[in-house]
Amino acid sequence: MRKFGLIGRNISYSFSQNYFSQKFASEGITDAFYENFDIPNIEAVTTIFKNKEVLGLNVTIPYKETIIPYLDKVHKKALKIGAINTIKRNKKGKLIGYNTDYYGFKKSIKPALKPIHKHALILGTGGASKAIAFTLKELGISYKFVSRTPENSTYLTYNELTPSIISEFLIIINCTPLGTFPNITDAPKIPYGFLTKDHILFDLIYNPEETQFLKEGRLKNAATINGLEMLKWQAEKAWRIWNKY
Repeated sequence: MRKFGLIGRNISYSFSQNYFSQKFASEGITDAFYENFDIPNIEAVTTIFKNKEVLGLNVTIPYKETIIPYLDKVHKKALKIGAINTIKRNKKGKLIGYNTDYYGFKKSIKPALKPIHKHALILGTGGASKAIAFTLKELGISYKFVSRTPENSTYLTYNELTPSIISEFLIIINCTPLGTFPNITDAPKIPYGFLTKDHILFDLIYNPEETQFLKEGRLKNAATINGLEMLKWQAEKAWRIWNKY
């Protein structure tokens, strides 16, 4: 039996376990099993890695960056991104880190893009935001991170989001956990009143289906996209990586 799983903290809600379990059942994949590895700290990952039956892993919050030193090798694209969300054990038993978040994001946002979408705001600065930034750069879209505290010239604070900035940055991507179930009334503090029909609001959250962030965008006739399609695309990419010899 080939074992796969998700590494994270407080992941009982996990998309991945349900997705892969249903995939295995519907596609008649009888030699694979997917489970959650809910660990309290990154050091605990060594116990998971010792189990040679575990051939592939997904990685989620808060370990996408801190897991890198525990791997034998990191794929060049994941190295550029600086975050890992997929791990494969190769034939020699070496653990290789990949990033499929960027692929999932690109596949899910591209259909909504128009020539006017030249600038993006990335809300949050965690591991997922790095994959988003990498993808935007590949798409030729400039971006700025938005965080509570300024770090360098590529960062803005929420207090700096003026009407002119909102009118220029027509793509706004929420990479924070604000609005995740059960805290569904939470939302990033941006000036929603200045959104227009030309804006795209993309939320990496998929539960609830429409976050407060996306609802505010919809009320201003902006295009809204939740994180479900991105998750599906990145999961399928991970599956192909695990099965590639």
